[in-house]
Amino acid sequence: MDLVLKLRELRNLRGLSQKDVARRSGVGEKTISSFETGQRTGTMKLSQLGKLLAIYGVTEEQFFSRAIEELFDPDAISRRSREEQLIAGLQDLPVDARNALLERFELMLDSAQTVRRPAAGSIRLATPRPPLRRTPASAT
Repeated sequence: MDLVLKLRELRNLRGLSQKDVARRSGVGEKTISSFETGQRTGTMKLSQLGKLLAIYGVTEEQFFSRAIEELFDPDAISRRSREEQLIAGLQDLPVDARNALLERFELMLDSAQTVRRPAAGSIRLATPRPPLRRTPASAT
């Protein structure tokens, strides 16, 4: 999906007219129109794009990600597997949030790998690990 279509679709998705966006962003209405028709995309300044994206509630990182394109293509999400959706969502998160979730996921994987599956098909946990902290023994 190209820049022109993304800008137009984001504006429409937010229910805004070009006049509304111009008033809120400080970017001229004719300028917005020329961006959305593709007449002036080559002369668009990053500051202008930033102002428009702020009005649409989208970061530059989100704007240039796959997630935005899928926002306008409802069939795209249904074509992807659950795992792909999770990975795409993870990749679109800020780095700190992504790392925190990855650490938790690694802990869950580690826990799941300690599960043994006996012949009957029931699940039994392996020998429990010792507690991380030990309380000091009280003197009597």
